[in-house]
Amino acid sequence: MSGVKPLPKELDILAIERKWQRLWEEWGIYRFDWNDYTRPTFSIDTPPPYPSGEFHMGNVLNWTYFDIVARYKRMGGFNVFFPQGWDCHGLGIEVQVEREHNIRKRDLPPDKFRSLCMRLVEKYIAMMKEGIMRLGCSVDWTTEYRTMDPDYWRKTQLSFIILYKKGYIYQGTHPVNWCPRCETAIADAEVEYEERDGKLHYIRFPLADGCGHLTIATTRPEFIPACVAVAVNPTDTRHNKYIGKSVTVPIVNRTVEIIPDDAVDPSFGTGVVMICTYGDKEDVRTVKRHNLPVITILTENGLINENGGKYKGLTVEEARKAIVEDLKAEGFLDKIEPIKQEIGLCQRCETPVEILERKQWFMKTRPLTDRVEKEAHEVVWYPDYMKYRLIDWARSLDWDWVISRQRIFATPIPIWYCKNCGETILADESWVPVDPKLERPRIDACPKCGHREFTPETDVLDTWMDSSITCAVHAGWPDRPDWRRLFPADLHPSGVDIIRTWAYYLMVRHLALFDMKPYKSCLINGMVLGSDGRKMSKSLKNYVATPEVLNKHGADAARQWAAAGGATGSDIPFRWPDVEYGRRFLTKLWNAARFVGSQLADYKPGNGGYALQLLDKWVLSKMEKLTQRVTEALEKCQFNVAIEEVRNFTWHVFCDQYIEAVKDRLYKPEIYGEAKRKAAQNTLYTVLYRLLQLLAPVTPHITEEIYQNMYAEHVGAKSVHLTKWPEADLSRIDEKAENEGDLLMALITEIRRDKAEKRRPLNAVIKLVRVYAGDNEKARIIEEGREDVAGTCKIVRLEVLPRKGEGRQVPQYPELSFTIEYG
Repeated sequence: MSGVKPLPKELDILAIERKWQRLWEEWGIYRFDWNDYTRPTFSIDTPPPYPSGEFHMGNVLNWTYFDIVARYKRMGGFNVFFPQGWDCHGLGIEVQVEREHNIRKRDLPPDKFRSLCMRLVEKYIAMMKEGIMRLGCSVDWTTEYRTMDPDYWRKTQLSFIILYKKGYIYQGTHPVNWCPRCETAIADAEVEYEERDGKLHYIRFPLADGCGHLTIATTRPEFIPACVAVAVNPTDTRHNKYIGKSVTVPIVNRTVEIIPDDAVDPSFGTGVVMICTYGDKEDVRTVKRHNLPVITILTENGLINENGGKYKGLTVEEARKAIVEDLKAEGFLDKIEPIKQEIGLCQRCETPVEILERKQWFMKTRPLTDRVEKEAHEVVWYPDYMKYRLIDWARSLDWDWVISRQRIFATPIPIWYCKNCGETILADESWVPVDPKLERPRIDACPKCGHREFTPETDVLDTWMDSSITCAVHAGWPDRPDWRRLFPADLHPSGVDIIRTWAYYLMVRHLALFDMKPYKSCLINGMVLGSDGRKMSKSLKNYVATPEVLNKHGADAARQWAAAGGATGSDIPFRWPDVEYGRRFLTKLWNAARFVGSQLADYKPGNGGYALQLLDKWVLSKMEKLTQRVTEALEKCQFNVAIEEVRNFTWHVFCDQYIEAVKDRLYKPEIYGEAKRKAAQNTLYTVLYRLLQLLAPVTPHITEEIYQNMYAEHVGAKSVHLTKWPEADLSRIDEKAENEGDLLMALITEIRRDKAEKRRPLNAVIKLVRVYAGDNEKARIIEEGREDVAGTCKIVRLEVLPRKGEGRQVPQYPELSFTIEYG
């Protein structure tokens, strides 16, 4: 083997990153080997993101986390399955198409609108894929998939058919969350809540017997035409005497009963509540408890319908204003007070959500709640407390999951209806993928009545029906007979904000389909905060674009920010100084590698002929302990602990202390002897290689570049990322060497600090250093390391006395001091 190749003086990290991103893909470094049954597998349920067109800093945090795991496991000997897909369907894309083209979905033929959606998706995928690749993620791109592809439709539709046959999927008319702008039902998990300023209206409802009135307080006077009852708490002594009586609803002059309900809060407003269909979720619960009638007053696009009487055709806001004016004019309005209230918004377009009673398709999820809780406890969570986010969400759900949508760009529901008798015709498993709007069922006649004409289901599936089967799809279901080899997934990464959606839907779907939990562990990342401490957002002007970060400092610096930013699961502030520190660390590592390389031109790894000196043993022992700590941290997904341990060791122990201490030995073999120089060479070579391996999961590009120049030929692995993760060599752990080395390093550091304080260069010669060791043992240690102390500090004459004395004290060693005479 030839000597080590020298590294260039300048570190061009962006060029290095581009080079290795290209070569890794060309070499197929990260491909999963389907034919390898010798290594254990490790499968990652990679999030298929909505193609938003932007790989933002939250994505950088998320993908860095699970890419670290993928790289660590790969080096640990696992056959790592790291796929990547795209969750193409859904309101987000449709809303964006409508905005970009200034149209609504109904303005174009469905196939043309779908084509616009697909074109936008492909554009956005290209942009986001570039971001993932620029970050250096070790994705196996041969696994790439799109949920809008017919083959993925097939899998989603197949899962629908199986769940329908199992009795988990049903059709029914129930109250659902409804977005008037998107004109579709949405699930609870797609509703975001925001606190806004509202108004509490105090309105008089006359008693039907003419003996006075009750005053109700409501934030939604526009729902007065849909009032079906008035409720009071039966323990409320102010009002319980009215239970069973009736009031006249103002404006509409309809009589409704006063009913008792324990859910009424006597301390809110007046303690008298208007029950309307439906102002909020509590109305839904009350209507169900008391079997009250339903009066629907909203159209699907959010206008007042004919049940609203003279207010028909008005928007909700317009109707509110008009009804309040009429209440004032007729003397029914007592007063209006300001109030803070939580408003449910459509996650995709931020329109206030209403509750409409509509015929929809549902999946039964509430019967699975106990099982979800049981399995959540069996999953390993990073951090552990995040499992309660899933459990609490599952326990809070009042309704089953509404899985149908009144949209276009989505997986078709594989259902037809007999035109004569209305019989539901479920697609056979062999028919999928199928679009009922474009083809008839593959039967001659209705099995119930014999009629030969059918009506297709025009609703489509919620996009979470696509992405909530990823664990099974990644593993190869339903096509590979060995798909359970990769199922359940070993790791499910999720943001704290989508535990209630993705982590939950994955759990209920796979439990229902296969009676198995979908993942063995769950890795949670927090949100990225702007410099002002709030969630990073363009609207808050605390936003930093990912390309700006990567173009300025590179991926390896950004990955260090993500890894070091805080404990797993916690929110991470974005601070430029953190990324800049990461960039400075790369320069420090590069310069250290350049120095090591310059000293290894004649070094042959594996050759003997040397005896390790005290400081060699000292740094090697610390290196093995570092390996233990970093390995333990990565096993627990404590990325911040792992990266800080390696950076601190690299910067301070290796660069600032050890390298400086052995330079004289390396430069002057004629004084110290060739064997001692070789010992230093071997130690430098060994420690740097170990640091590259420990850093590789976090900073993959620079470690690959240094490895290829200095180690690839000798080690033999094609990439540093295919080398075996180091196991600590316990035979190198030497407590005595560490304790003695710490003493020498403390003395060296304090002598160099004295030089710096006296504004003398570090290479300035010192005429005499007299060390007062404090006792014989410390004197012996310093004598043993005399050459390294004198050489490092450029001391002509070093006297070591085994007693306490005067001079400058060495921190951590109060009995150790020294005096200096400069020439």
